[in-house]
Amino acid sequence: MTNKISEALFVARTFRSAGVIRPARPDRALRAVVGLRRWGPTLAAGYLGAAARYPDAPAVIDELGELSFAEVHARTNSLARGLAANGIAEGDGVAVMCRNHRWFVEASIACAKLGAHAVYLNTAFARPQVTEVVQRESPVAVIYDQEFEPLVQDALSGRSGFQGWRDDPGQAVHPALEDLIAAHPDRPLSPPSAPGRTVILTSGTTGAPKGANRASPSSLTPAAALLSVIPLRARETTMIAAPLFHSWGFAHMFLSPALASTLTLRRRFDPEDTLRAVAEHRASALIVVPVMLQRILELSAETIRRHDCTSLRVIAASGSALPGPLAQRVMDCFGEKLYNLYGSTEVSWATIASPQDLRAAPGTAGRVPRGTVVKILDSGRQELPPGRSGRIFVGSELLFEGYTGGGDKVRVGALMSTGDVGHFDRERRLFVDGRDDDMIVSGGENVFPSEVEDLLASVPGVREVAVVGVSDEEFGQRLRAFVALENGAVLDEQQLQAHVRSNLARYKVPREVVFVDQLPRNATGKILKRELTRD
Repeated sequence: MTNKISEALFVARTFRSAGVIRPARPDRALRAVVGLRRWGPTLAAGYLGAAARYPDAPAVIDELGELSFAEVHARTNSLARGLAANGIAEGDGVAVMCRNHRWFVEASIACAKLGAHAVYLNTAFARPQVTEVVQRESPVAVIYDQEFEPLVQDALSGRSGFQGWRDDPGQAVHPALEDLIAAHPDRPLSPPSAPGRTVILTSGTTGAPKGANRASPSSLTPAAALLSVIPLRARETTMIAAPLFHSWGFAHMFLSPALASTLTLRRRFDPEDTLRAVAEHRASALIVVPVMLQRILELSAETIRRHDCTSLRVIAASGSALPGPLAQRVMDCFGEKLYNLYGSTEVSWATIASPQDLRAAPGTAGRVPRGTVVKILDSGRQELPPGRSGRIFVGSELLFEGYTGGGDKVRVGALMSTGDVGHFDRERRLFVDGRDDDMIVSGGENVFPSEVEDLLASVPGVREVAVVGVSDEEFGQRLRAFVALENGAVLDEQQLQAHVRSNLARYKVPREVVFVDQLPRNATGKILKRELTRD
């Protein structure tokens, strides 16, 4: 009982500080509270509550314009009824393959109102991957943007299809979500008997993408824990550049109605257009994956200055490793506003690094927030002290429930493996040394690529770098570095090897340096190292 009271007080204090709890008309506040009690902590409850408290405030701004919270609530009532009229019921799966725009958000809310399970497809999937994932997850319908029609053709066999964004309505082969909204009444719906689940796909960097089965959070504590570290505030504007189908983009879409924040969305990431949107809509938060920050900093200083981004208080990154040198450059350019969240699709978040952490200890993944437990375990599953590297295990109420196709991550009691190896420093800041299957054994010595990558990334003129292990008859494995240079930069293999040799142990020096135009990445910016190791 004491713990529950303590958590309730923590949530209340944090929400009050963030502006979530503030004076409101009693009737509107009551409707919001009743909605939360009836629907639970779901997107359906979030947008119902935001519509009750701030009906005319902007909820979503995309390339088509602005929708208020009242409009989104009414439109998703109509959409849910339209989907139900087409045979989608509580407990059914609905695959969504859409870019960042209003219909992604509205499809997600409508699924929540029906109690349907939303399965989010990566927009970078090829046709075979789409087919494989849809056949495995077995949704009854696929909602997709018209541009992806060639990719979903096989997956649609025996399933209903609906289109989100349309570039050419005259060539449409399936009903549009907008048509369903127009054709059905916006009367309120009754909550389902059980909330729908969310299936976020893993990145597939080490194999076929797997579906991570995730229920809605059981409390508001995780949201409060995030807000206690990252100073997002209610009634402000958030630019989500990260893909909404990714757990990081999705988390901020999920959080936005609780904050009654305005979501600014663009279908495709463009570095200058992102800055332009931040400036135009006076966004206070920018949600990105690290490679997007790299692309923004590749713009000229004049281009960056052209867009007034002083409204930004938070730049929040996640989804892949944030190199220490990149973090420093971002803060040098935009100020002490950068936050980095470490986690995975399976465990959600584990640690959060503040600007102070990133300045004091470049490359850190940050500290453990309230409500989360992180331990470093050795091969015998015993906890290791600060400074000792081992496997990273996480415990919280946000852990996923297993892969939809069967299987699970390694668990030790209430803790789950992230699949990474890391260590804490004496200040209890976490450092991720690398994937537990990425370790390279060269001449009997263990090397994690991230240390070499961060060092090479700090060299002026290096834009991005990846280090992999390749077979070697003498040493078992040798290190090969793939380096992309900034425009106009001139560096050679010997210079980079000498830099590593002067800073790290001899066995960590790459035997080869391969210069490339760019590194292969997936849609969320993770480097596809398997493509670099192919002959």
